[in-house]
Amino acid sequence: MYFQQKHVRDFVDKYKHRARLLISCPDQPGIVAAVTTFLHEQGANIVESNQYSTDPEGGMFFLRIEFDAPNIRDRQEEIEKKFATIAQRFAMDWKFSLHTHIKKVAIFVSKEEHCLLELLWEWQAGELLADFTLVISNHEQMRETVESFGIPYYYVPVTKETKQEAEAKQIELLKQYDVDVIVLARYMQILSPRFVSMFPARIINIHHSFLPAFIGARPYEQAYRRGVKLIGATSHYVTDDLDEGPIIEQDVERVDHKHHIEDLKRVGRIIEKTVLVRALKWHLEDRVIIHENKTIVFK
Repeated sequence: MYFQQKHVRDFVDKYKHRARLLISCPDQPGIVAAVTTFLHEQGANIVESNQYSTDPEGGMFFLRIEFDAPNIRDRQEEIEKKFATIAQRFAMDWKFSLHTHIKKVAIFVSKEEHCLLELLWEWQAGELLADFTLVISNHEQMRETVESFGIPYYYVPVTKETKQEAEAKQIELLKQYDVDVIVLARYMQILSPRFVSMFPARIINIHHSFLPAFIGARPYEQAYRRGVKLIGATSHYVTDDLDEGPIIEQDVERVDHKHHIEDLKRVGRIIEKTVLVRALKWHLEDRVIIHENKTIVFK
């Protein structure tokens, strides 16, 4: 825990003058010029800029900028008020955020530990700059592991009869800890539409399949019966449509006829944990913009 706290302190000290700006709007000439001129007028120095247009004529434009500006933490509200005029002129959806804002993360997990452990190890090593505030599980066996990292662990059992009551308890805990993002690290329960609606674009799932193939339960068994030559995993935002939310990251590994179901699962577990960590990292760094049911990811 000490090492993770030191990583955060060093990060905050190093980037105390840095902020991010994310923009999506109808594409037209002059957007980049207006934004960069505004930042220059605020004394900002742009250190990273990424942009994408679906179509320069009538499409959507997306922009992510990181910049350094003196005393940005004290000036954020002032800068946002000034920028609102430009945002209105270009019909922008936009967000300023401090580079040093450490998002609060809740992890949901069931019995399988590989994704949870990868998250905890990356967090401890300082590769995931986040505040892992709590872990919620419908099983008890991960408690000792999680608490050894100094993270509170809550056992909330779920059955068909108690699902509504269990979700009410989970929501209460998430509000208590003021959570910014929820990570489903192989949490083998379907969240209700009510739960999902309370955390739009703030729930990240890992599905042990290269979606849209083999959605739902037991995808490795489905893949084995189909005789796949590639096995994969998909991390996506959760929506009411099962396993059909905006995809953040995917990866695959080649397999062949010699691989049985357990082999596919073994290969898949490696892919799952790396894909989930990447997706969470990009979310934490405000590198993901959702457009319709797709994502623009500025890596």
